[in-house]
Amino acid sequence: MQDIIADLKWRGLVHQQTDEKLAAWLGEKSRTLYAGFDPTADSLHVGSLIPLLMLRRFQKAGHRPIALVGGATGMIGDPSGKSEERNLLDVDALAANVAGIEAQMRMLLDFEGDRGAKLVNNFDWMRSFSYLDFLRDVGKNFPVSVMMAKDSVKTRLGRDDVGISYTEFSYMLLQAYDFVHLHEQFGCELQLGASDQWGNITAGIDLARRMKSVQLYGLTCPLLTKSDGAKMGKTESGTVWLSPSRTSPYAFYQYWINVDDADAGKCLRFLTELEQKEVEALDAARESDPGKRESQKRLAEELTRMIHGDAGLATARRATEIFFGAEISELSDAQLGEIFADVPSQQLARERLEGEGLNVVDALVEASLAGSKSDARRTVAQGGAYVNNRRVENVDAQLGPADLASETVMVLRSGKKKYALLRFKA
Repeated sequence: MQDIIADLKWRGLVHQQTDEKLAAWLGEKSRTLYAGFDPTADSLHVGSLIPLLMLRRFQKAGHRPIALVGGATGMIGDPSGKSEERNLLDVDALAANVAGIEAQMRMLLDFEGDRGAKLVNNFDWMRSFSYLDFLRDVGKNFPVSVMMAKDSVKTRLGRDDVGISYTEFSYMLLQAYDFVHLHEQFGCELQLGASDQWGNITAGIDLARRMKSVQLYGLTCPLLTKSDGAKMGKTESGTVWLSPSRTSPYAFYQYWINVDDADAGKCLRFLTELEQKEVEALDAARESDPGKRESQKRLAEELTRMIHGDAGLATARRATEIFFGAEISELSDAQLGEIFADVPSQQLARERLEGEGLNVVDALVEASLAGSKSDARRTVAQGGAYVNNRRVENVDAQLGPADLASETVMVLRSGKKKYALLRFKA
């Protein structure tokens, strides 16, 4: 068996483990392990990547992963790391979220064959419990002192303004039972999770020991954070999601291209499957010539291909090239909106393009790329005027429907980087 722990350690992915002999134990034979994911949305986000990729790494090392979607625990909400009560989701919303997350998991894990990954939903076994049965069979084996010792519980209990409900207080018990159930049904012996899940993981190990007299194991990885301690995967426009309908391949690619130098090395280790030799070579290149941003380019390439496939990567690259001057054609309004999200735009009547069309000089003025018609003529004469990144050299050029870059949008540029959009509406 491949020494998966050695690989995880050089990557910095081992935060805590319940047994220092875990590497030797894993090396004895193929083991079954799991990680859980709360279906709070219909897509996973960048912060979910580390545990999901941990399952992928273990599978490639010869072990069998179980990806658990918390249809039951998701109805309550994990209080870990939360300063206030979560909003509860209804059954229909949870079902839609579970379906979206399942599709993303299938992209990253191999579910084929006898040792293929397993996808489970804890709602399937929790719904059969009555309240009294659960208290009798499970709750009696779970000391309240274990729950009270958890940091997130202690923090919330100490606050007069928020506190913690019995519902969220019970979350640990439900998750702990997941570990017991998966051991019984699939021989699962190891749980993975982010560092904020340590209390939940050890609670499951303790419950299994009390209920079934078995020894289970736990391993946590660090949270995905920036060098300043802030969580990674957040932008001014919101969360970076894995779903292309929530975060386009272009926006996803751009997020990684723009990662700070101080975070690039960690991201390469945590989120890619690049070998140590290549990662260290990229570290050296970043030190010697940070301006080339080789680490960020490699990171963006690897992650975009992994999440969005070769087609998504090609789309993201093309969009990036367009922003830096490549000719624009056959794109949608939505794609142009993503590429030029921060570019000013003006709306004009569609009829301005009919008949003789809109003169390029007038277009530059309308787009506020020129202060006057004389300024616009000078820009064209000097070769600095572009429509859809194609240079316009004639001040008498007329723009019509054929000059739209998408259904309703025309992209104008003055000089190398000064862009504006004209949107033509009926």
